[in-house]
Amino acid sequence: MSAVSTPKILLTEPIAAAGMDLLRAAGDVHVAHATDPATLAEPLATADALVVRSSPVTAAMLEAAPRLKVVGRHGAGLDGIDLAAADRLGIPVVGTPGANAESVAEFVILAALTLARQAPPAVASLARGDFPPGRSLPSSVVAAGLTGTMLTGRTLGLVGFGAIGRGVAARARALGMTVVAYDVAAPTPPEGVRLVDLDTLLDNADVVSLHVPQTPATTGLIGPAALTRMRPHALLVNTARAGVVDTGAVLDALDAGRLRGYAVDVFHPEPPDPTHPLLHHPRVFATPHMAAMTHDALDAMATAVARGVLAHLTAPEGTRP
Repeated sequence: MSAVSTPKILLTEPIAAAGMDLLRAAGDVHVAHATDPATLAEPLATADALVVRSSPVTAAMLEAAPRLKVVGRHGAGLDGIDLAAADRLGIPVVGTPGANAESVAEFVILAALTLARQAPPAVASLARGDFPPGRSLPSSVVAAGLTGTMLTGRTLGLVGFGAIGRGVAARARALGMTVVAYDVAAPTPPEGVRLVDLDTLLDNADVVSLHVPQTPATTGLIGPAALTRMRPHALLVNTARAGVVDTGAVLDALDAGRLRGYAVDVFHPEPPDPTHPLLHHPRVFATPHMAAMTHDALDAMATAVARGVLAHLTAPEGTRP
């Protein structure tokens, strides 16, 4: 490929070396180390491809990039990208569906176990020195109300049953859990998983895990009405999108004893304000959007997005891969 025809590939942030190497072998790669539209305006004006992680891609950004042939999203979902504008401008958008599914599925089980065994308050109590000498630690744990519960024999409810949901289901069944799922697409479930409506799921699940994109239909899906249906001892895990859950309603349910624990890995905005009440509640396990952050998943996502972008950059004029 001649220097004249070498495509210019703009990344808002670096991706794993596995993907960077593929892009650099095929084009002129520039990493902006920025996600704000003002900083990106100049490099976007001459970019043939744009690769983002979790930062938004607005219609204005797309309209200011006359050479843009493809947008790549390094991560699950495309909800941060103005897909209507991309379609109007004839710019294909590629993602990495399923590349991080196993990593997130493992994390969901970690989060559920962490809540079920009351690990956050137990660790905090030990660090504070709340366990007096003269009593065994096990009896102190009981006295402090930190006795946990097992997941074995409990029911897991999966709201959304795509690649991540199926991964969580397989791991939960290995732990001896009963698994039910709700999905508007009504996929064919594997053996041992029963599809139910959302109300039935909320009525019966001991652990509810969310795996849906944020859309107008799912925004606030877990709000006061849904939380009222859930069992008082239930645990809620959100590795999907912040807006799927009504945070105020969750905090109210926790404080009123109508929800036992909440694990949350996603916020809006990100990063959250350090004073956000979710970060300091004793029955919340809050993490910094890290469910997909394993070396394995990062390599898989970087490779997938690089290959998707390059497939469009190298496709003959007038065709799409």
